[in-house]
Amino acid sequence: MLAIVDYGVGNIYSLSSAVKALGAEHFLAKTPEELAGADSVILPGVGAFSDAADKLRDTGMWQTLIDMARAGTPVLGICLGMQMLFERSHEYGTHEGLGLIPGEVCPLIDDIAPGYKVPHIGWNRLDIVRDDPFFRYFPKGGYVYYVHSYYAKGCAKATLATSDYTIPVTGVVRAGNVYGTQFHPEKSGAVGLSLLRAFVETEGKGA
Repeated sequence: MLAIVDYGVGNIYSLSSAVKALGAEHFLAKTPEELAGADSVILPGVGAFSDAADKLRDTGMWQTLIDMARAGTPVLGICLGMQMLFERSHEYGTHEGLGLIPGEVCPLIDDIAPGYKVPHIGWNRLDIVRDDPFFRYFPKGGYVYYVHSYYAKGCAKATLATSDYTIPVTGVVRAGNVYGTQFHPEKSGAVGLSLLRAFVETEGKGA
């Protein structure tokens, strides 16, 4: 069964509602023991990287997530949850990530064209740069909803899709059984549900 990691950071209600709309059985995992019983995992997240990482460690689920991902359990990180999948973040200092995907999280403001707003909030077209079963229900040219001030860099090998914000912003990543979306699929209407549907159908152990 699918577990949504409930560690006090994230859009738990809207995400749970979206998964429920797909007819997928799921539960909220608040302890390492609960999480370890899942067949697949969604890691949501909003707010500051260091605060979220500390809360995930405090629950004891940090290492459990790493162990499950390395054992082949499908994991999907959303927004800040995706950022925590990387090796490090440079948000208000440098902070260690879960290390499940090579790359780092950096400020958008340093790379985008002058005059563009940060945080980047709104709908952007998702451009697929590498085909993947994750997009099997995705309508070509679909738009998704972003809310973020930092983005993933140095992750070209894992990048499946980007969105243009004067630079190609990393939108979807995958490293084996570990996936991430910088945007919020649970807030992206039918297009977002198409991606969540593909993930909840993913089988574990190296899928």
